[in-house]
Amino acid sequence: MQSVMNESKKLRQSITDVRRVVVKIGSRVLVQKTGRPEHRRIKALVREMAKLRQNGVEVLLVTSGAIGAGMEALGMDSRPTGLPDLQMAAAVGQSRLMATYDKLFAASHCKVGQVLLTHDDFNHKIRLTNARRTIENMLRHKVIPIVNENDVVADEEIRADIKLGDNDFLASLVVRMIRADLLIILSTTDGLRAPGENGKSRRVSTLERVDRKTLSFVTGQKGNLSKGGMGSKLRAAQVAAQTGCHVVIADGRKPGTISRVMRGEDVGTFVLASL
Repeated sequence: MQSVMNESKKLRQSITDVRRVVVKIGSRVLVQKTGRPEHRRIKALVREMAKLRQNGVEVLLVTSGAIGAGMEALGMDSRPTGLPDLQMAAAVGQSRLMATYDKLFAASHCKVGQVLLTHDDFNHKIRLTNARRTIENMLRHKVIPIVNENDVVADEEIRADIKLGDNDFLASLVVRMIRADLLIILSTTDGLRAPGENGKSRRVSTLERVDRKTLSFVTGQKGNLSKGGMGSKLRAAQVAAQTGCHVVIADGRKPGTISRVMRGEDVGTFVLASL
């Protein structure tokens, strides 16, 4: 165990040298329970990502929050269950979400571009090639791609009982597509929690792999603004790790989380790359 911890510490330090990072931010990090955007938090996260870009790190953002933003604009008190209402909220919220990102990144002298994808795009060779080529060109020109599920044309992908999670699996597919070095999944927890002494849970600092035992630790309830949970994040981490990408699952509500991860600090749960 000690050798594993020493090795994971060394690998965490290697994060300081990564050149291509995918940051995935979940809905509950971005919005309040009512769906109203958490502007102060979004602004802080944008500043951290902009700083990475300014320091020469290629950054791609996979963001949730379009439906939540649309809920606020449309005066909805809870997440809709009907597909037409979900798609309407996504259509209204997506433009608001992008306008917010564009304004905040511009304040840090960073350019952004929107990329809307569905899971079907990754199963279509020509569409996948076009998406990869566009994103690679954006990164070369120091533009930060902002990726979201194209909920307006998606169907079962945005239903409340979706198994793929709240853009978690999409983030892992993007990692594989562009061969990212690091995936940072920002959630509302400080990582995977495992049973500890006296009935209390403990944060799992490092995972060599995601397996059945790991998934057995997963508990908790999904929020009405998101479809993902720790289970979906671990499965996404598993897919990303199998492509040779390190993954960190951490609390996006805590100030400075991205910067701390990039400094190799013991933040969240670090999932080692399998390759």
